[in-house]
Parts: sequence; C-alpha cells; structure tokens
Amino acid sequence: MNLTSDDFELFGLPRLFAQDRAALDARWRALQAEVHPDRFASEGAAAQRVAVQYAVRVNEAYQRLKDPLKRAAYLCALAGQSVDAENNTAMPPAFLMQQMEWREALDEADGSEAVQALADEVERARRDALAAIEQVLDVRGDAAAAAQQVRALMFVERFAADIERRLEALEG
Repeated sequence: MNLTSDDFELFGLPRLFAQDRAALDARWRALQAEVHPDRFASEGAAAQRVAVQYAVRVNEAYQRLKDPLKRAAYLCALAGQSVDAENNTAMPPAFLMQQMEWREALDEADGSEAVQALADEVERARRDALAAIEQVLDVRGDAAAAAQQVRALMFVERFAADIERRLEALEG
C-alpha cells in the first residue's frame, strides 16, 4: 500500500464517479483489516505508528469515495479542475431562479405535508444532478463542466439540509 496513491488507486477502483457502494464498503473493510494497528502489536511502536497512518489514510479515502459530492469534487481535482466553491459561486440564472423559488416555497410552507412535498422535489433534483455529474465525468470526461455541476449540487444539498431542519422542527 502506498500512502501517496490517490483514493481510487488505494482502493483498487476505477477512477470513475459511478461506484458500487457495496464493493466500496467491502474494500474498505478489507483494507482496514490489513492495516489495523492491532495487527502490528508484536512488531513494536514504530510499526504501529505506520499502521495508524495507513488506517487514517484509508478512512479519509473512504469518507471521500463514499460521498457522491466529495467523490465528484475529488475527481474534478484529480483532473486539475478545482471546484473552488468558496471563490466561485457563479451560477446560471435559471438555477438561481430555482433556488429562489424553493426558498420562497419553504418560507411559505404551512405544514409538514407542504415541506415534505418540497423535500421530494429537491431530492429528485439532487438525483438528476448526480446523474448529470456521472454523465459529464464518466462519459464526457469534462471536469470543468463537472465542477460547475458540483457547485450547483452543493447548493442543493445545503437547501435539502434546511428542509430537513424545518421538518424536524415541525415534527418536534
């Protein structure tokens, strides 16, 4: 195992957005079993420290690979196209209008049913965005377009979290 390998190499996976979650989970468990510090207890403190480094690296890679948004941003970065969400918030006007309409709908929602209907709509938009990212990254290989899609998905995910908090408040 090489600590400098990218996450996909580390896990022995193709460098693609589309990943089989069950296979990813199984590979993570196998890697953790290989590098767990307890396996190196008889080899001394230095071997255990190295094992801890590997275990941390495997866990960090797993956290990136299992989350579609993080995985997409990572693939963009590997292709030399940073998502740069902190500095690049430019979005197409239609997308911004959709965000405003959703915000207004959430503000005006008068009960759990209305908020849940909005949550369902946003979840459909999220799935559509993930499919678009897969198409742009895996089929077209266009990291610049994917970075734009990732930035948009970040907005959608943030709004979905706002909806979830609103639902919790209504149910609590």
